[in-house]
Amino acid sequence: MKLFFFLLITGLFCNNIRCQEQFSVYFDSNQFELTAKEKYNLTNWINLNQNIKVVGIHGFTDEDGSTGFNDTLAKNRINFIFNLIKDKIKIREDFKTRNFGELHQLSKIKAENRKVTLFYIEAKDFERENEILGIKEVVPVEELKEIIRYPEKLVFDNPDGSKSEYLLDVAFMKKIAETPVGEKLKIENLNFKINTFIVIPESKGKMYELLLVLQKNPKLRIEIQGHLCCMPVDRLDLSTQRAKAINNFLIANGIHEKRLTYKGFGSSHPVFPLPEKDESQRAANRRVEIEIVSN
Repeated sequence: MKLFFFLLITGLFCNNIRCQEQFSVYFDSNQFELTAKEKYNLTNWINLNQNIKVVGIHGFTDEDGSTGFNDTLAKNRINFIFNLIKDKIKIREDFKTRNFGELHQLSKIKAENRKVTLFYIEAKDFERENEILGIKEVVPVEELKEIIRYPEKLVFDNPDGSKSEYLLDVAFMKKIAETPVGEKLKIENLNFKINTFIVIPESKGKMYELLLVLQKNPKLRIEIQGHLCCMPVDRLDLSTQRAKAINNFLIANGIHEKRLTYKGFGSSHPVFPLPEKDESQRAANRRVEIEIVSN
């Protein structure tokens, strides 16, 4: 009985499926074991159908007896048939054994209702098995994720009436959204005026790249981290002020403050040791990074 109840709970219904073929065996009144004649019919059917697959089993009774009695009787009939066929013929692993008892009478002739019906498909239809059963394939969650498209450029109006065009790094924006939690990314070419936290005009597009990513990925949370070069002590706390400037820009453009944090590290986390040997090393140390907090 334990095996029956496992199949009853974990399988799939066959009462509404479009099974191509079916075969039934019949029982004497109040019995769940087959007569010799019906067992022969079942064995003969199995021998003639070695290349099919059973996809569902239904059990029925007549209307005699209580609902509870007939329900148990139908279950026992299903279980009996399953044990007879399980090692002799293919059976869908997640098929549903289901008891119908007296509640699903199909005929006015009682003897025709005391049965178990096997629903099956032929070998030629194995590739269409789910289609025949009316089962819709479940698309993995990652395939259901919306494909986010980022613009390749932005155009801004200048105070003098002219326009400035910024080409955006689409690959970098995608990389931000796909970076695992806990990892850091450097924002390349995000530069400030010397000894200030004012972003130079040429770096304005980098600010908008970060803004666009946050707008299109509402679950993304980041920490903005500022770093300096050259000086061992950040007396003006410039690294924090630069990180804060980016934080404030994002908030001013609609990003909720709870999605953002910022921190300055001065020169305490250099890429190259101080003092740097050349401008390329100083540029590497003078950077803004973002750490992915959640996505």
